[in-house]
Amino acid sequence: MVKKNSTGVTEFVLLGLTDRAELQPVLFVVFLVIYFITVMGNVSMILLIRSDSKLHTPMYFFLSHLSFVDLCYATNITPQMLVTFFSKRKTISLTGCVIQFHFFIALVITEYYILAVMAYDRYMAICKPLLYSSKMSRCVCLSLVAAAYIYGFANGLVQTILMLRLTFCGPNEINHFYCADPPLMVLACSDTYVKETAMFVVAGSNLTCSLTIILISYVFIFADILRIRSAEGRQKAFSTCGSHLTAVTIFYGTLFCMHLRPPSEASVEQGKIVAVFYVFVSPMLNPLIYSLRNKDVKRAIRKTIQKKLCAK
Repeated sequence: MVKKNSTGVTEFVLLGLTDRAELQPVLFVVFLVIYFITVMGNVSMILLIRSDSKLHTPMYFFLSHLSFVDLCYATNITPQMLVTFFSKRKTISLTGCVIQFHFFIALVITEYYILAVMAYDRYMAICKPLLYSSKMSRCVCLSLVAAAYIYGFANGLVQTILMLRLTFCGPNEINHFYCADPPLMVLACSDTYVKETAMFVVAGSNLTCSLTIILISYVFIFADILRIRSAEGRQKAFSTCGSHLTAVTIFYGTLFCMHLRPPSEASVEQGKIVAVFYVFVSPMLNPLIYSLRNKDVKRAIRKTIQKKLCAK
């Protein structure tokens, strides 16, 4: 049985991406710009969807929640990381580490299933258009999103409790830029078998389950699209899925590299590079992907800009 964490460890030291002092100011500027674009992009997407009545559809309802999760996801880690670039003591309290760890797991799993729900929404819109309005009613959409949040945060709570049951007796240096599973388990003095097993089961099962929903949805979608005779009709149908497929490829590709490996010093070092993509790059790119590839979003942006110009 794993002992409860009753040690004197009250804080951890985040080693960050690199210990080279000359790179700290450069990295600070780079990640500050990325975070600024992420916040502006996702907040703008949420406000745009709320303000334009033509975007009050299930697809954009789910997209607004994807933007919200991405915003929370980046905010959970980036401010702390930016502070450590210029801090002599790059520390995070035990409480702060636990909170960051919990929200990270919860938000990642929530995003899994919001992306899966978005794929199911596209399946209903393309393959079952006559049933779409009844099957994807406001009540159904709210229930699907609520289920994603509740399930994600429940998983995060379980993983956090298991992490708190580990014993940390020193050293307290986390070889990462946030409180993540593998580098924390490397520091544990007690047996990590239960936590390690739970990490693989949760990561593997949720990745597999959510990705299976996405893949099955797109098998039916592509089969239906290929039956469309006109090239214009096929192109229109494909265009409604392109943004979502791009977002899924970036997000799941990096997560597979990150989670489905045993915790070790080598995997932690590689994981830091991979983590940059899904913690910073994916939340920044999602609003750009959906705005540049989506005609409705581009129309809503033009409409908003024209309103502001006319108001002046």
